Amino acid sequence: MAWAVIGTWRMSREGCAKASEILKNNGDAADAAVAGVCDVEDNPSFHSVGYTGLPDKEGRVKLDGGFMDGNTLHFGAVGSIEGFRSPVRIARSLADREFNNFLVGAGAEAYAQSQSFERRDNLTPEIYQKYLEKKNAVKKLSSYSGHDTVCFLALDHSGRLCAATSTSGLFLKDPGRVGDTPLAGAGFYADSLIGAAAATGVGEDIMKGALSHEVYCRLKAGMSAMEAASSAVYELSETLKKRSGACRSISLICLDSRGRYGVGTNTSFPFVYAAWNEPLETWIAEPDGNAVRIHLPGPEDLNLD
Repeated sequence: MAWAVIGTWRMSREGCAKASEILKNNGDAADAAVAGVCDVEDNPSFHSVGYTGLPDKEGRVKLDGGFMDGNTLHFGAVGSIEGFRSPVRIARSLADREFNNFLVGAGAEAYAQSQSFERRDNLTPEIYQKYLEKKNAVKKLSSYSGHDTVCFLALDHSGRLCAATSTSGLFLKDPGRVGDTPLAGAGFYADSLIGAAAATGVGEDIMKGALSHEVYCRLKAGMSAMEAASSAVYELSETLKKRSGACRSISLICLDSRGRYGVGTNTSFPFVYAAWNEPLETWIAEPDGNAVRIHLPGPEDLNLD
């Protein structure tokens, strides 16, 4: 059976390498997707996920994470959780529950503490200094200033598809704000019989289109992975422009049940992909009308993280 893994942004490259090794050795898609996300959560070089995540208005790093098992359709999620190393690991553990799969704030923290998940102060001196410098200067919230959400989709030899996501959300967000990242159907979705999708960008816009589930529906209707992803992002972007005058940055990755990838984006967007028949590679996706153009990074793409 084929295997494949795809991750958002250049920051997912090392995680994709780790996930690939798991999948090559007949490992599980859930383990691979979570391992990929955890690599980014632990890397202090990336300031939008996990350790050194972007603070909210109060200078606190509140994290969101999600996980979905495409075999069972079970999901787990946490939102606005503080003081723990890995929201994606906590989210994965919640997917085993019959109820109470999505926990936020103090409730999520109490659960994580009861299950002995590792604690960590994710607010480093470096990122706190950035907060002090910017807290009174930033007039408009924006994603893509610090890499944004990390998403992983993995397919294993058994045909199991899993999705995993993690983020610290918008820099200087309101306390308690939660975006699309932990929301099944918006930030991620996985069905091993059809395909999986996950989104990165401005959550408020992504949620308006229930974007990951929309891509799943297009896959189910017979579209290719690339057609499903590119058309869904394009149509949502155009709808929001017509309805409210603007659409902010949105990008999406997907895998179909055979491991073929698709990408949709309305901005320049790096992603990383590897499969049983393709080596690990970083690609750049560019919007091209209602489609997407894929190319290898060039000198003009050095500033895209």
